[in-house]
Amino acid sequence: MLSDIEIAQQNVMEPVTEIACRLGLVSKDLDLYGSYKAKLTLSTLKSLQQKAAVNPARLVLVTAITPTSAGEGKSTVSVGLADSLNSIGKRTVLALREPSLGPCFGVKGGACGGGHAQIVPMEDINLHFTGDIHAVSITTNLIASLIDNHIHQGNELGIDPRTISWRRCLDLNDRELRKVVVGLGGTPNGIPREDGFTIAVASEIMAILCLSRSIAELKERLGNVIIASTYGGRMVQLRELGGVGACAALMKDAIRPNLVQTLEKNPAFVHGGPFANIAHGCNSLNATLSALALGDYVVTEAGFAADLGAEKFLDIKCRIGGLKPSAVVVVATIRALKMHGGVEKAGLSQPNVKAVELGFANLRLHLENLAKFGLPTVVAVNQFVSDTQEEIACLQSLCQGAGARAILCQVWEKGSQGGQELARAVAQMCDDQASGQGFRFLYPSELPLAEKIGVLAREIYRAGDVEISPVALKKIRRYEQAGYGNLPVCMAKTQNSISHNPSWSGAPCGYTFPVRDVQLYAGAGFVVALAGDIMTMPGLPKIPAAYSMDVDENGNISGLF
Repeated sequence: MLSDIEIAQQNVMEPVTEIACRLGLVSKDLDLYGSYKAKLTLSTLKSLQQKAAVNPARLVLVTAITPTSAGEGKSTVSVGLADSLNSIGKRTVLALREPSLGPCFGVKGGACGGGHAQIVPMEDINLHFTGDIHAVSITTNLIASLIDNHIHQGNELGIDPRTISWRRCLDLNDRELRKVVVGLGGTPNGIPREDGFTIAVASEIMAILCLSRSIAELKERLGNVIIASTYGGRMVQLRELGGVGACAALMKDAIRPNLVQTLEKNPAFVHGGPFANIAHGCNSLNATLSALALGDYVVTEAGFAADLGAEKFLDIKCRIGGLKPSAVVVVATIRALKMHGGVEKAGLSQPNVKAVELGFANLRLHLENLAKFGLPTVVAVNQFVSDTQEEIACLQSLCQGAGARAILCQVWEKGSQGGQELARAVAQMCDDQASGQGFRFLYPSELPLAEKIGVLAREIYRAGDVEISPVALKKIRRYEQAGYGNLPVCMAKTQNSISHNPSWSGAPCGYTFPVRDVQLYAGAGFVVALAGDIMTMPGLPKIPAAYSMDVDENGNISGLF
């Protein structure tokens, strides 16, 4: 059996200009990055935004159950669904996030799909791509250097170094950088203080990139960033420090969506890469708007499970971007449900209908949560060879009882031919209602921040109570007094459980949900709440995926997945 990278390397790609031509784009609409990657020009991006505002396509969100080590295949289903919709005559454009190097070299792998449902060039997309995430990193670190230099050069703004909230970043998993001390070595090297690194895809600059429509908006959001407080307690914005123009110059190309293709030569915009467990987890607004202007249907994906990526997509991205999705696809596997039902990974190939029944509690909870947003939902059962007919029938019956249809999906093995039933069901859901007519947010913007946290904890994570630390409550009061109370909340918590505790699988409920800290992302336009032990800089596993990667004398990469 061929690996994902071997399947991708055997594929014969079409020039990206041909992919663009099918969308009605011409050469002047693109800046080419070789033969198979391109960025939209700023003028074309602006015209597509205007078109999307008048007559947008049907927007389909793909999410999933709580992830397990058995895998769910959300990106694979997203790519396969877009291919399948095109194969049944529905003009469809895919919009996905860019992979971070952290997971690529860590344990999760890349984000290009798998099997016969992939985006290509797979190696390029997973490794560096067009440099967008590097632009995010260097911009973040430029701001950090400007802050420290300002203090070193006399501190005209009166910044209290103890209050600096701006952290440096790096697009790798490196636990050693979570907490560091900078400025050691005497006066020429700056003022010693505690600092730390965030992974680039969880940085505020990444969020700003993904939520800015234009360079003007990018500059406005950059200027709004809160970097520290003065000795008198006043919050300091980046525009007071200076450097907004330089930061925007570094980001001027990164703001433009990237166009690539699927294995079946269908168009895919891949742009922006915020994590869903510690950031808002969606591709850029610009990529989504471009896709909405160029297709009749758009398939997009939000990171991790519905309690994280989907909720943030709906409550943050749709709120800020004015988007109205038409339908939701929840990806599940029999194997993952059995893990949620208590089966160890080594026993997943053994038939176990009872474990499917027990594990369904996790899927049912996500279905109930999505219903709160008023969106029609279908379950895509990403099929494995070990799945039995009895297990499949059990899951379909349970889904039917929960008010959702469960459809087998075989796009990993068969490409678009393995997802046509799902595609027809999704198209029907979209066409049965006026676009986005039933969609609603989980909470109103005017709800106080602590109450928004409570709504998320009780309604989505099913906690019985919420415990917000005194430090976090003090910050929340300060943010609200400064006029930031109407911002949405971006919860940073484990992806491995609906709760804050990664060891609690299935559908935990009635527990106390702890929020230990909050951070104001005034430029991005939301408040981050940190729950449990979640870290904004991940670490590597005992055996990182990097150990399996190699490149030969001809530049051919192996071991990437």
